[in-house]
Amino acid sequence: MAIDEAFNNTVQFYDDWIRKAIPGYSDLFTVAKELIPFAPTDSIDVLDLGAGTGLFSQQVLERCPKGRFVLYDIAGKMLDVARERFRDTPDRFRYVTADYRSLGDAGSFDLVISSLSIHHLDDREKQDLFRQVFEVLRKPGVFINIDLIKGPTPYLEEFYCSDWYEKMRRAGAPDEEVRAGIERRLAYDQDALMEDQLRWLREAGFSDADCVYRNYKMGLFLGMKRIITP
Repeated sequence: MAIDEAFNNTVQFYDDWIRKAIPGYSDLFTVAKELIPFAPTDSIDVLDLGAGTGLFSQQVLERCPKGRFVLYDIAGKMLDVARERFRDTPDRFRYVTADYRSLGDAGSFDLVISSLSIHHLDDREKQDLFRQVFEVLRKPGVFINIDLIKGPTPYLEEFYCSDWYEKMRRAGAPDEEVRAGIERRLAYDQDALMEDQLRWLREAGFSDADCVYRNYKMGLFLGMKRIITP
């Protein structure tokens, strides 16, 4: 099954599922919003890669209510949910059903965000995307990426995954949803080491890059494109 079809098939339950599937969901997005360096009065341009149903964009909108958003996703039915979510502000949102591995003439942005999407790319594609993100960002600009982290050893990878699945169950995810999530993970996920992801951000041109928050498999990555004075 193609990845767009797989995620289109989750639209009925995705929002409820993802809140159970991400350990520390509330804390993670609270920190993500704290990293946004723009004022609520700023009319910033935001690009959301792998936007899905618009959950991350909704968080950013709360922080930057005057923002203008472009939501990219290959799964059109997921973006249909996002359209409904933001139906009260249609003039501030644009939706692109496309593969974001080639951003082309996407435009220029103050903030690029992504949540649990880029790990579907292989390592070379991740590196190329980070370079593209750097290019579409203005100065100053910020890239905030919530994504999975590969355990540095096979033992730790298995330990982290077991902990993750158990936390899903404790959060109330039914066994059949956990199994379906594991099946999607085995079919589509290509996690990378934290150290590699940070190195690729720096190689892409980000003057400052860090993993600001980590919870086993979950990482919150920050890349800053600053105006550097002599």
